[in-house]
Amino acid sequence: MRSHGGVRAAGLLLGAAADAAFGDPRRFHPVAGFGRCAAALERRCYADRRPAGVAYTAVLVGGAVALGVGAEAVGRRRPLLGVVLTAAATWAVLGGSSLAGHGRALAAELTAGDVAAGRARMPSLAGRDPASLDVAGMARAGTESMAENTSDAVVAPLLWGAVAGVPGLLGYRAVNTLDAMVGYRSPRHLRFGWASARLDDGANLVPARVAALLFTGLAPAVGGSPATALQAWKRDAAAHPSPNAGPVEAAAAGALGVGLGGRTVYPHGVEERPRLGAGPPPTPADLARAARLSRLVGGAAAVLAAGVAVVLGRWAG
Repeated sequence: MRSHGGVRAAGLLLGAAADAAFGDPRRFHPVAGFGRCAAALERRCYADRRPAGVAYTAVLVGGAVALGVGAEAVGRRRPLLGVVLTAAATWAVLGGSSLAGHGRALAAELTAGDVAAGRARMPSLAGRDPASLDVAGMARAGTESMAENTSDAVVAPLLWGAVAGVPGLLGYRAVNTLDAMVGYRSPRHLRFGWASARLDDGANLVPARVAALLFTGLAPAVGGSPATALQAWKRDAAAHPSPNAGPVEAAAAGALGVGLGGRTVYPHGVEERPRLGAGPPPTPADLARAARLSRLVGGAAAVLAAGVAVVLGRWAG
């Protein structure tokens, strides 16, 4: 435990366990607080220009990283406190338990035919227009969200925590939150959100492919085939407009044996998404399987991140 890698690994595992056991913090959620600060700053400094968005992103991400650097410095001097700080930061930035819980609940609501409840839940899972979705559309949207957000809200922060500790955890979550807030290609954010969107693409480049590998390897746990998942990834991922969502959603589609993609209605417009996977459209039962697979991928990612932290700690030592 005295090694820095061991401290980091222990903190990541404890934080992941806290997320699995307790879900998101019920009050004073740090990510929600960051989002409110980001929204307030946008109101003050918004301009329909890329330089304004670059400055906005730099201030907010830089502030989150600086806070993490301070926490990491304290933890280096006191290993036990370092474990606690890393665990607290990990718990704060992970969203795996909440994600899987919403997925399971949506699957149950759709199975019961409660369309109104499903539409009310959709904003917690995906940024789509709930009014445009029927049962099949919500099952598809939920399944796609399970895949993409498992990468964004679980695998990526854990890997950044393994590589860069608390600064990596907080910095990544800041980047991903800003992408969700201003990174969409809406008329307002096309230029102002450019920096946040491109930074998020870079931050997720490796984690998304690790997540796709985990979805592929764990396919048998939900009755799927790794070979089918890998085939879907190789065949379909490049057609997706997102360089990172493509591999994850394609691998998940193959692992579940379903087909994703199609007409997708966002608040900023309508997109025709390419077909991912060769199976039928997902049903509510498939959404429940996707939620279960998401939890398994999250657990595997926590173990992997802890191992990476230990190895990097030994190299640094």
